[in-house]
Amino acid sequence: MTLWLDLARVAAGVNVALLLALGWVWLQGYRSHGARHTLGLLVFDALLLVQNLLWLYFYAIHPEFIGWFVNSGTGIQAGMTMLCGLELVALVFMARITWL
Repeated sequence: MTLWLDLARVAAGVNVALLLALGWVWLQGYRSHGARHTLGLLVFDALLLVQNLLWLYFYAIHPEFIGWFVNSGTGIQAGMTMLCGLELVALVFMARITWL
């Protein structure tokens, strides 16, 4: 495989873990307070979780996608990996805000 594919897998996996943890915290907050903005965070979390689970499936299991990714140019590989990486940075920021 390629380094970019491995990095994308790791980023998507960490994103899933962070989204599960954030979703749990926001769900507890919504249950105790019922605030609409917390419900919004939960919906946002659920949609991003589905997206990252799909990316994880493509990056780790789907043979045709993996073949395309490995045979695509370095620019495409880096760009797609950076999208997962940028999302990871945003989720780390959200986690820091949530847990402080």
